[in-house]
Amino acid sequence: MVGGFKQLEYTINSYRKDPGKVLLLDAGDVMTGNPVTERVYQGAQGGALFEMMNLMGYDAWCVGNHDMDISQENLAALVKVAKFPTTSANLVKGKDLFPQGNQPYVILERGGVRIGIIGVMSQELYGLVIQTNLTGIRVLSPVETVQRYIDELDPKTDLLIALTHQGVTDDSILAANVQGLDLIVGGHSHTRLKSPMVVNGVYILQAGSNTENLGVADLVVENDRITRLDGKLVTLWADKKTPPTRLGELVDSLQTEIDHEYDEVIGVLKGDWVRREGANTIGSYVTEAQRQAVRADIGLMNIHGIRRDIPAGPLTKRELFEALPFRNVLATFQLSGAQLRAAFAYALQERPAIIATGITGEWKLRPDGTVVLQNIRVGGNPLDDRRFYSCTANDYLVGEAKRYLGLELNNVIYLKRTLFNTVEDAVRRDKEIVPEVILSFTPSR
Repeated sequence: MVGGFKQLEYTINSYRKDPGKVLLLDAGDVMTGNPVTERVYQGAQGGALFEMMNLMGYDAWCVGNHDMDISQENLAALVKVAKFPTTSANLVKGKDLFPQGNQPYVILERGGVRIGIIGVMSQELYGLVIQTNLTGIRVLSPVETVQRYIDELDPKTDLLIALTHQGVTDDSILAANVQGLDLIVGGHSHTRLKSPMVVNGVYILQAGSNTENLGVADLVVENDRITRLDGKLVTLWADKKTPPTRLGELVDSLQTEIDHEYDEVIGVLKGDWVRREGANTIGSYVTEAQRQAVRADIGLMNIHGIRRDIPAGPLTKRELFEALPFRNVLATFQLSGAQLRAAFAYALQERPAIIATGITGEWKLRPDGTVVLQNIRVGGNPLDDRRFYSCTANDYLVGEAKRYLGLELNNVIYLKRTLFNTVEDAVRRDKEIVPEVILSFTPSR
């Protein structure tokens, strides 16, 4: 067993022989995907995670895309729970107004060294979070923004760190295109850098994900630069007995509550639910459950929104939650037959990983590489290009409709019904589920 907050706290404390020389940072995506993020604590869903970070003595963090999964308001509530600074220099609302209690940078002192920490959000944010959660939000250029704050902070500091949530590739681009930065502590790509990367003289660190590792860097700063840095990953083996702490008590109490609720068996799978291309049994069920729940003609689901396979046997609420961890809500909209024809031709040609139910047909590839559809039927009846059909999908897919379907959606109605709860209700209703594959379009012979 690897990971967990109790083991993280124990390992952090082992490095705090001289607390005045230790800096503890988090590179974002504290949320979501664990049942604890569904529980309200101090006015915020997932607030207990930030209370745990308070107890571990974090010094700063930057916002990750999943920290905005629930809403801007919930992010603001999380920031209030946190007793450490929230940094994100390029995440703005309006004219340089920082929207959720985040600040562009913080200056801390450790061991007589003045440290400037600049937060950075990925420019891909709009492709990672549902659009309704990003109203008014802008993500500025990381390179231009970081260089602006480097120029401001360099005279006031001895060490400059970019605390980023954009991934190792974009961290490398950032390092290559700014002057005066010393170190990048990054997240988002879940990269396990066993030793630091160095790009343009900038050290880049990243520790993976899921509290499986603690990244540790011992460094010496002299004359406004790093003269020595030794970095490593410490695996958080969970087999060590940790001493009682306030954090441990909080973790145990939450675990007891979550186990009671999420270990409940809600149905039985008579075969494996898998996500394999062409045999996506879990995706077929999830998509059809949405369609039936709102009585739509057509259901749609983005395959990558399903995060795990589930083996045959008793199905617990926890397993279903791990498969559908995001707080997506259902949405409904209408498309004409002509729009559906164009959307599915686009999807079959571009292959953006979606599943559809309620519609069937055949397709073939023209010599020029485009797709033509034949024998399209909705609800068993031939597709009428002039008729409008009711459709449903989760709000993330709706926000990314241009990428998935090749068109923008209008007059969308967002429902007060989450994707997870919709599928949970379907499982409880069906009780025993025989997995099946629903293929909407098959190659014509």
